[in-house]
Amino acid sequence: MADDNPRRLKGLIEEAAAEHGFELVLLEASGSRNNAVVRVYLDHEGGITIEHIAEANKWIKELLDPLPEYKNGYSLEVSSPGIERPLVKLADYVRFTGSDARISTSHEINDHKHFTGTIRAVEGDEIVLDVEGGGTVRIPYGDIKRARLHVQFDFSKEGTADDGL
Repeated sequence: MADDNPRRLKGLIEEAAAEHGFELVLLEASGSRNNAVVRVYLDHEGGITIEHIAEANKWIKELLDPLPEYKNGYSLEVSSPGIERPLVKLADYVRFTGSDARISTSHEINDHKHFTGTIRAVEGDEIVLDVEGGGTVRIPYGDIKRARLHVQFDFSKEGTADDGL
């Protein structure tokens, strides 16, 4: 990783994001000192616009440029987390209760490591998920390896894009 202290970098960007009205969803710093890549996924109430991305590029660049670990240059990628947003913090599961998600765990729970279903609740440090096919599973937050919102589109509805034309 290009940054010797990823927590410091995350804290720096997270604080600035909040000051600018954004939420830092995810930060990825990779590469070498001569080929660093910093990916910043931001969210904003009401969604992210191209203007938000342009604005964020400027203030993130101002934060990174003085850091010694980026003195040899870097690639900065700022974007929205997308509609299948990563669920990173416990607060994300609370915020998206009632939404569909895909969750992978670091070890098996009920003979499975991959779950798709609806987030029903957060109880303590466990996510309660109604899984596809029936049933409920309790997933300890600390056992989650990767999680994202899961969006499904129903293309079976009647009509076409040019209805009414």
